[in-house]
Amino acid sequence: MELGIGIGWRPEIADAVERLPGVDWVEVVAENVCPGHLPASLSRLRERGTRVIPHGVSLGLGGADRPSEQRLADLAERATALGAPLVTEHIAFVRAGGVLTASPQLEAGHLLPVPRTWDALKVLCENVRIAQDCLPVPLALENIAALIAWPDEELTEGQFLAELVERTGVGLLIDVANLHTNHVNRGEDPAKALDELPVESIAYVHVAGGLERDGVWHDTHAHPVAQPVLDILTQLRSRVSPPGVLLERDDDFPPEQELAAELGRIRETLTAAAAAAAQGARLTAPQAGEAILAGEAGEAPAVQANQAPQAIPADAPESPEAPAPDDPAARERVGLAQAAVLSSLVAGTPVPEGFDSQRMRVQSRALAAKRADVVRKVAPEIAETLGGEYRPAFLAYAKSRPMQGGYRRDALDFVEHLLVAGRPADERARRQLTRWWEERSAPHPPGRAARLVRAARAALVRR
Repeated sequence: MELGIGIGWRPEIADAVERLPGVDWVEVVAENVCPGHLPASLSRLRERGTRVIPHGVSLGLGGADRPSEQRLADLAERATALGAPLVTEHIAFVRAGGVLTASPQLEAGHLLPVPRTWDALKVLCENVRIAQDCLPVPLALENIAALIAWPDEELTEGQFLAELVERTGVGLLIDVANLHTNHVNRGEDPAKALDELPVESIAYVHVAGGLERDGVWHDTHAHPVAQPVLDILTQLRSRVSPPGVLLERDDDFPPEQELAAELGRIRETLTAAAAAAAQGARLTAPQAGEAILAGEAGEAPAVQANQAPQAIPADAPESPEAPAPDDPAARERVGLAQAAVLSSLVAGTPVPEGFDSQRMRVQSRALAAKRADVVRKVAPEIAETLGGEYRPAFLAYAKSRPMQGGYRRDALDFVEHLLVAGRPADERARRQLTRWWEERSAPHPPGRAARLVRAARAALVRR
């Protein structure tokens, strides 16, 4: 299925997206769409024949638990409402703990990397099969960017993805910006990953911007696309012609002409890479003939530059047999490991053995900052009321209160936390927050008994 050139649809740039020339399709965050009340802009795009693909962020298919039936049903409903040809999600975990590990369930509020181990692969493959059975259209999964790396991994990223595709038939959404992020942050070679990928399984490609700060690449989706990211897109195009390429922009949206220029750079990169690949094919054709003749003379024929290697090198651990329908022991091992990592990131528990403590601190701060930013977006009244006090107050709250529900629940819990502590000091602001909380939660803030119960729960989470 050919998609062409696309852009991520966001409410802030909805009008610009409709006017941008040469946009063949758009991608929308699935959780931000209500099937019965599609934004007028998306409806107009659909009427024009523009494809709309829902992109999920909350399934957590790389987590130890089986995927939520409700979340799968919601994603399926959005795919149907949008008439989407496929849906996409991420190879990540977003929550951990709960019944499987006999510990409080914690939410990351962000995509976190799964360990590239045979156990994690078993769990991911089974979760993917469950999702495929519940969705009305094909599923493709995206490689994610990461600040942290798991110790003692057994497969490279390319090997892990190749095994996933082999066992499930799932499609791939390859984010070249994420390959660059992992190159800077984890020393992983994008070319090696591309060599090991089953590129014929790519459904489409993401391109996004970011910036480097203190030796760490931040995949912000709020900056122009860097040249190294376009260079990786060139490398990918030299191996395969992707069905679609999409520009992601999630914040700090530039003027319409800058978005058009970014799309133009992507088109130019693809066109130049295609021309170079065609020229290379013409130049190597005589060499291929010579290699065949050399083989007839008893010499081993040369391997072509674009020939895909085996997914798993000879010195890698032997791939186990296809997993059983489910492996509870593997789920438990993965669940315990993920719970320890997430608890360290959001609840201040010790860093698990083998992890880089400095990188874990950077990731922890990034998760808290993202919580503050998203709560500001979903409940702007809180930040407006608190003014300059909002961010430091929220970050202080986040240190002792891991997120255990969605962002809207987090906003309510934050305001409750402030009110119970008699804050803010300004009486007028406190009354405003009280009214806001009452309208969304209950007739009145919790009494002393309820506060004690919640404090005890928070202490258990921190332990």
